Amino acid sequence: MSKFVLALDQGTTSSRALLFDCDGNIIDTAQAEFTQLFPRAGWVEHDPNEIWSTQRQVAERLLHDTKTSPSDIATIGITNQRETTVLWDRRTGEPLYNAIVWQCRRTTALCEQLIADGLADEVAKRTGLVIDAYFSGTKLAWLLDHVPDARARAEAGELAFGTIDSWLIWKLTEGREHLTDITNASRTMLFNIHTRQWDEFLLRLLQIPREVLPEVKPSSGELGVTRVFGNEICISGVAGDQHAALFGQACHSVGQAKNTYGTGCFVLMNTGEQPAKTTGRLINTIAWQLGDGAPVEYGQEGSIFIAGALIQWLRDGLGLIQTSAEVEALARQVPDSNGVYIVPAFVGLGAPHWDPNARGTIIGLTRGTNRYHIARAALEAIALQTWDVLNAMQSESKITLDRLRVDGGASQSDLLMQIQADLIGVPVERSRHPETTALGAAVLAGLGVGFWPSPDVLRSMNPVTRTFTPSSSAAWRNPLIEGWQRAVERARHWDRPER
Repeated sequence: MSKFVLALDQGTTSSRALLFDCDGNIIDTAQAEFTQLFPRAGWVEHDPNEIWSTQRQVAERLLHDTKTSPSDIATIGITNQRETTVLWDRRTGEPLYNAIVWQCRRTTALCEQLIADGLADEVAKRTGLVIDAYFSGTKLAWLLDHVPDARARAEAGELAFGTIDSWLIWKLTEGREHLTDITNASRTMLFNIHTRQWDEFLLRLLQIPREVLPEVKPSSGELGVTRVFGNEICISGVAGDQHAALFGQACHSVGQAKNTYGTGCFVLMNTGEQPAKTTGRLINTIAWQLGDGAPVEYGQEGSIFIAGALIQWLRDGLGLIQTSAEVEALARQVPDSNGVYIVPAFVGLGAPHWDPNARGTIIGLTRGTNRYHIARAALEAIALQTWDVLNAMQSESKITLDRLRVDGGASQSDLLMQIQADLIGVPVERSRHPETTALGAAVLAGLGVGFWPSPDVLRSMNPVTRTFTPSSSAAWRNPLIEGWQRAVERARHWDRPER
């Protein structure tokens, strides 16, 4: 009998593989970073072949290091950075261009034109999304317009489009399967979240040939078989990273919410079998579907583009720290940021502002400012952006949160989590698994082949291990928020200043 589930967690900056046993314990992990490409200001790309090679290498290394035979693997679950767009040749399997990453802003002008044409409400009604360069649809349109002969070849059925889940499934199955799951499809701005089909109106709008699109499948269930690790292994679970994290956090009831502190920050709330009403500051998305014919669960999400990436910038861009872990030690040297605010709008602002022309700002500097204040302001910036989203989410959903579950690398910072609890005024619960995304993908896959009986297993697998209780007063919180709001206003519209 198979003993383990293998989770492939393909993120924005690294590829990881994790091995889970039947109790949800992580046996071991392997990880490899890959190259970040910035060909122009605001453009972000990845090499799809490097994504695949690092993902395969870490899986093979994990099996080797743990002396695990492929026959011991019950199934594979995949979770992935969402919206990142790949276009490849169906015959050769070779990409026609680098992957255009979710952070990339190259299609901002196209998005602004669509908004100017009065299409924002129609797109939101069909997809649950705002028109923004964040999503895959305009990225695919750009590829078809800018890669020589791409549109004609796509119409002839020679090319395949996919987000990273599709790309990995294609490579794992050696070109036999061109699939995506319903969560990743809902992030393309091409998929109708009500009919759960590719939307003909949107395909015509962006001139996307249907022939290039993958088949859409549930998040749990048999999706193909891979032989690249030796024995045949079933792939039976796929979800975009934030959907997998919501599932892995056992937020299976209406109103339960989580925040994942990764490269970006992603707040996601379960809204049940119906999308929430929204004014356009937040987005509606499909949370998961557990098999053919099963109900589709929806979520409301606020996407923050830069969170952990701000700490990486302090390390790699400014040289202020040598390791990401150092930022908390520096921030603890001071009681506050001494009036300094960092608005990390390096690629514009996501929810709830949706301003692609905002740019990063450090404001409030004086001669008394030192690196401790900068470090503290960086942690506060992550927490303040989360406050922005949660404030909008509670206003629109009319649901008052009584707690927030957290995961992701930066959730291991005790200081950041305490600042977060103090800002939002409710307990912050850190779960057993700091990287709940991979656990969610593993359980989705395990459910697909009967390795686990029901999603309820997650309640015992991923219990809360620490709760951060609010300890600061409104007298501390309100001025900090007011200053943040003023700093955000100064960062907004920077790339197109009013004349």
